[in-house]
Amino acid sequence: MDEIFVDDVFPRHVNDDGIALIKEFEGLHLTPYLCPGKVWTIGYGHTRTVRQGMRITKEQAEALLREDLRLFERGVTRLVTVKLNDNQFSALVCFAFNIGLGNFEFSTLLKLLNRGWYDQVPVQLLRWDHANGETLGGLRRRRLAEGQLWKRGIL
Repeated sequence: MDEIFVDDVFPRHVNDDGIALIKEFEGLHLTPYLCPGKVWTIGYGHTRTVRQGMRITKEQAEALLREDLRLFERGVTRLVTVKLNDNQFSALVCFAFNIGLGNFEFSTLLKLLNRGWYDQVPVQLLRWDHANGETLGGLRRRRLAEGQLWKRGIL
């Protein structure tokens, strides 16, 4: 018998503002490129099945994004133990999408949030503006945007 998970029956999804944020900062790439973290990437930040030399369509990029978001939505749902509004949830999905669920799971941000320290999230987001030891302006702008989304409609 297949195991049924609560988030499969009642999934929570990133909102339109969160999707727009991801698309804005990831950009659309129909051929693979090496991101600043030296990871092969295609579409809107898709990394799992990229092969050098592959090509995709915009429609395929959209499908890959939807598939990737399901993984991150489930991950954030599983890892966050406090109540979140839709903007807060979406900001965390955007953040985890960029840094990976493993990094998110062991982050100080998550530890403080799960203690109920909501006000620490925007500050903690800003700590994640580096790739390969270098501060990146694009990551800084992304973290500020995620922080703004987080702050909309605070609980």
